[in-house]
Amino acid sequence: MSPLQLSVYLRLSLVFVFTSFLFFLDIFTAAVVPLSCAGAGAGRYGNTSSSAARGTPAEPTDDNNNNNNNNQSHPGVEDSVCAWTHWLSYGQTVFMFGQLLGSMIGGTLSDRYGKRPVLLVCVYVHAACGLVPALLPQPLVFLTIRGLTGVCCCCINMCSFSLAVEWTPPSSRLWPPAFLPFCFSVGTMLSCPLSWFSSTWTSLHLMLSLPQLVCLPLFLSIPESPRWLLLKRKTDVLDRYRDNSPADEQCLTLLLSCSDLQSAQKEEPPTGPSPSDIVHLRHPTILVRLFIMSYLSAASALTYFGICMNISSFGVGVYSAHFFSGLSEAPCLLVPLLRLGRRPISMLALFLSGSACFLSLLLSRHNGEAVLVMSLALLGKLCILAAIFISTLYSIELFPTVVRQRCMSLVNMSFRLGCLVNALVPPTVNGAISLAAMVVYSSGPIIGCGLCLLLPETSDGPLPDSVEDCDRQPWMKAPSGGHDEKQTHVI
Repeated sequence: MSPLQLSVYLRLSLVFVFTSFLFFLDIFTAAVVPLSCAGAGAGRYGNTSSSAARGTPAEPTDDNNNNNNNNQSHPGVEDSVCAWTHWLSYGQTVFMFGQLLGSMIGGTLSDRYGKRPVLLVCVYVHAACGLVPALLPQPLVFLTIRGLTGVCCCCINMCSFSLAVEWTPPSSRLWPPAFLPFCFSVGTMLSCPLSWFSSTWTSLHLMLSLPQLVCLPLFLSIPESPRWLLLKRKTDVLDRYRDNSPADEQCLTLLLSCSDLQSAQKEEPPTGPSPSDIVHLRHPTILVRLFIMSYLSAASALTYFGICMNISSFGVGVYSAHFFSGLSEAPCLLVPLLRLGRRPISMLALFLSGSACFLSLLLSRHNGEAVLVMSLALLGKLCILAAIFISTLYSIELFPTVVRQRCMSLVNMSFRLGCLVNALVPPTVNGAISLAAMVVYSSGPIIGCGLCLLLPETSDGPLPDSVEDCDRQPWMKAPSGGHDEKQTHVI
């Protein structure tokens, strides 16, 4: 690896670890706040959450005694939080709305200003969002910050995946989308003990935000996408990257050698705004791919977050459930070892996810063992996560450079709509996943498995720069071992 590639991968891995800290903040807040507030102040929301945190049925007398003791031990800021705990239940919904908004603006901003500046702004704002509620524990401030955190998380996700993939040679392009979710899973596991050791509102936010603040200077050295620089004719920045080291020069030569954008360096810059973006977005090939990838994103979001946000409903405590939920995602790092194309892996992951969720539903309805039901649900979650990161890479490879981020933004918006629907679906009376929800979680991926048959194979090929490049993508995987990447365009 060249120094610039290492800079991209290592720093983006830290970004994803820290992003997970605030992603599940509402779940940890629901577990921590009731334990530091009086039973009367916490109200119905607090008692339910504290019981869920322990993984045991609600016991009002013991909880009230413990809450009173904790409240006396931590007066001041916690009292102001206890006065508005009923607002906390809206945090997850506002966060998902923020992600939806981020999916609408993130692609356009990164296409215009570059992925690096958008990523840096969002990373810094994301770190500040973890600190502000600890200093200003007010309900409207908290909900505003949760919405802003959602916007930042969505933009970070889109820019990070695109940067990592565009700094990777075609033969290794599956590794970054596998490695970044693995880092997110590591962050999920780390956030569990950090939250468990936090006994108050203030300590919870400080524990989850201070590590990000300390590491902020490291992210300034993240380089820009070479393909975006070439598209925007910023050759001075590319030359500076090449002069960084011989390894970086060789890396950039490899990444850009097969790009049709090389000719852009010899052309005169356009004198006015180009309508090419609209023309590309209206092309039938792009529209069909947008529809399929948008459906896959929405169905995957429903299944993944439906299980992830309700994992404690299987009779396990909040902290242990989310720790094992993050641990169950670790095998996704091995998916790139499967020497299959994008389409076969996507279809296999979607089918296994839907089948595992369906079996989990059957066992839960026939009083199956809770451990077995949870294991099948986590297997479905693992498979759908594999489908998510493969579809993210698939989307990057399916759309041309000139509108890639905008198409990614539309696909990401569908993903966020699925997340938002999950946040609005209420659980059953006993806190379990409803029958209708589990049917959707199992059927959605299976339908998506069939839609994948309409997509071309993109593995080991260069990223398309135009609609013509998209039309030349093969429907079967190109034979490996060739040295001329242009051969992958031929069926």
